[in-house]
Amino acid sequence: MKILIIGGVAGGATAATRLRRLSEENEVIIFEKGSYISFANCGLPYHIGGVIHERDALLLQTPESLKERYNLDVRIHTEVLSIDRNAKTVSIKNLNTGDTYTESYDKLLLSPGAEPIRPPFEGIDSDKIYTLRNIPDMDKIVSKTRSAKSFVVVGGGFIGLEVAENLLEAGKQVTLVELGNQLMAPVDFDIASFIHEKAEQHGLALLLNTGVEKFADLGDTIRVFLNNGTSIDTEAVILAIGVKPETKLAKDAGLETGTTGGILVNGYMQTSDPDIYAVGDAVEVEHYIHHSKVLIPLAWPANRQGRMVADNISLGNRYTYPGSLGSSILKFFELTVACTGLSEKFLKRNNIPHKTAIVTRGHHAGYYPGAKNIVLKLIFDDSGRIFGAQAVGEKGIDKRIDVIATAIKGNLTIFDLPEIEITYAPPYNSAKDPVNIVGYTAENILNGILDMVNYDEFDRFVNENNAIILDVRTPREYAEGHITGAINLNVDELREALPTLDKDKTYVIYCQIGLRGYLANRILRNHGFRAVNLNGGYNLWTKVHGKSKVQA
Repeated sequence: MKILIIGGVAGGATAATRLRRLSEENEVIIFEKGSYISFANCGLPYHIGGVIHERDALLLQTPESLKERYNLDVRIHTEVLSIDRNAKTVSIKNLNTGDTYTESYDKLLLSPGAEPIRPPFEGIDSDKIYTLRNIPDMDKIVSKTRSAKSFVVVGGGFIGLEVAENLLEAGKQVTLVELGNQLMAPVDFDIASFIHEKAEQHGLALLLNTGVEKFADLGDTIRVFLNNGTSIDTEAVILAIGVKPETKLAKDAGLETGTTGGILVNGYMQTSDPDIYAVGDAVEVEHYIHHSKVLIPLAWPANRQGRMVADNISLGNRYTYPGSLGSSILKFFELTVACTGLSEKFLKRNNIPHKTAIVTRGHHAGYYPGAKNIVLKLIFDDSGRIFGAQAVGEKGIDKRIDVIATAIKGNLTIFDLPEIEITYAPPYNSAKDPVNIVGYTAENILNGILDMVNYDEFDRFVNENNAIILDVRTPREYAEGHITGAINLNVDELREALPTLDKDKTYVIYCQIGLRGYLANRILRNHGFRAVNLNGGYNLWTKVHGKSKVQA
């Protein structure tokens, strides 16, 4: 069988090597328009900052190594111009010589990826404006860092944040401009607030709710005009406002695209032509949970799809892709932020009923040195079905989100989370893991043992219920800062104070991270009071509101 693969990164390279492992007889040819194949594009920002010292460490394979080990025919600097589906041929151009030729195929795999979005702004063609997709892009930015001291990064997603962090670590002045009200769009605002605080601590000039309107090249600098009427003069701009699927070749061949603009594929990753498959950032897939069509340009789906296609081509269509969860993770200075599944804001936009539980616990036993807090948010429905999870902290974030992502794929519910036996020794964990704890909390919520109010519902709830805000921390903690209007009653003195409290009132309780607040809630409710708790406690409240609703 003769199999042509268009695109030699991630899904394409994975499919090619799997095809060879399954058969020595197949003829496999990879076409790559660029100079490099199978490179670590997720590592590009870290070479810019010098964390990955050796540039060649990013080059996972070369045409020569793939030929030697896998007997693959890899043709770089080669552009596929068109596909003739009736003749089952592709038209190809050698970008070094300009020569064109055709190749026939039995099966064709499209893995062209996605390209950075460059909006049609005035001045967008300046050579001081960069994007980051491949090794040559990285080389240009690295070269610029040798002379430039100031940068504007446009876009606060994964690439934007990673580039901003690495430029700051390299001693540059960095301003990050983000059109939305938060960084890292896949997580909710409350979790993103931790990133906002960390950005401020490290000197990142952060402009939220701010868009770019145009650019003006001034010679030594470039001026960035913003939608708030101001402008910034800087030496270089890096656009990181998202990517769009590379679909021109597919569209020109008459292949169908989906509602999101990605190449339409079935469960076997076949396009509308059964002899043409497609994988990676260019394709539209189903979301694993809500089954709507989505674009998820992440490395795991691309690599999984590449292997599946190789199996389906070699063995017949055996495997179907069940959809993507969108599990993702980001390092931002000392913080790690990760998520899986659906966010709360997505559920709100789509009017999907849901509940949340937020817990804060150490990443290992508190008595063992070096424990760091994890803030873990679980999102679920009244049946206990898990919609998603998010976490932020300095240690142990990946482990907890990976466990919950596995639980979702295994169709577990919140009632199963307390039953997951997670390894424990003081340097690694507590006897009750944060995943267990958030399961207990969610279980209490669904069983009516605990009522919660979220930060964005807090003011309305207090006003509508004429509620008393009860801070159950110590007087010293209260004096250092508390929610405006709260009264202080230490949880350890609460039972003695019960006769002074009004049973006709509703009490909204909070402590620092939630545990003492929960104990206070149970004391009050066991004595016939109506009590609800602030989800996430004072720690989360201060991250979301800053000093605006805090009284000292």
